[in-house]
Amino acid sequence: MQVCLLASGSKGNAIFIAAGASKILVDCGLSATEVLNRLAAIGVEGGDLDAILVSHEHTDHTRGAGTLARKLKIPLLVSYPTCREIHSSLRKTEVIEFEAGYQFTFRDILIDPFPITHDACDPVGFLIEAAAGRVGVATDLGIATRLVKDKLQGCRALVIESNHDEEMLLNGPYPWHLKQRIKSRHGHLSNNDSSELLGDLLHPRLEAVFLAHLSEVNNDPSVALDVATKLIGSQNLCAPRLVVGEQSRPSEIWAA
Repeated sequence: MQVCLLASGSKGNAIFIAAGASKILVDCGLSATEVLNRLAAIGVEGGDLDAILVSHEHTDHTRGAGTLARKLKIPLLVSYPTCREIHSSLRKTEVIEFEAGYQFTFRDILIDPFPITHDACDPVGFLIEAAAGRVGVATDLGIATRLVKDKLQGCRALVIESNHDEEMLLNGPYPWHLKQRIKSRHGHLSNNDSSELLGDLLHPRLEAVFLAHLSEVNNDPSVALDVATKLIGSQNLCAPRLVVGEQSRPSEIWAA
């Protein structure tokens, strides 16, 4: 198994996951060319990809999805409501639709798309399972519901949102309505919210935690990392590697 955040933040998101014999992207919020460049930077050929999995329709997650899928002749895995929202960018693209809340098999992996709370038409997180174990992905969620916590149990690697520092957001330059949106049930998780979620997901076989979708304005990588590090240091169940995603370059790769 391998996980790498090719890009993470409000300007574009893409996650590379290799599980079993399958290689997929979760989201493609950069241009197709930039995604291919970042894959090359971590030693992955674009032609090795088997599919692009889409979490929701916002452009920082879908900007290059249709173009890259057509270029590589691979399918786009997307829920029906989200497909309707981005249909204009999917001409001549192979689309495999799924329904949130229902597991499906793609090649040799099991994908479980579960509903999350965000201001999109049908946002989902993903549990991706292969013979070697599970990878959980949950970003762009206003709150960590019981369902989210249940779905992400038992993962070897987690990608979870750590979007903002609450004081930086409150005292920052965003207009009040945008601050309210970010803090709402349909916005984004703060560093403290992320730490609380992570605390419910710790178990002896957890090996890596990726902190994702950090705001460049309302957060600082060192602050997000410090909050997560304090949580990990407060327990002795596990000692996962902590990786902070960046907007401008791929993260380090977790491989198992």
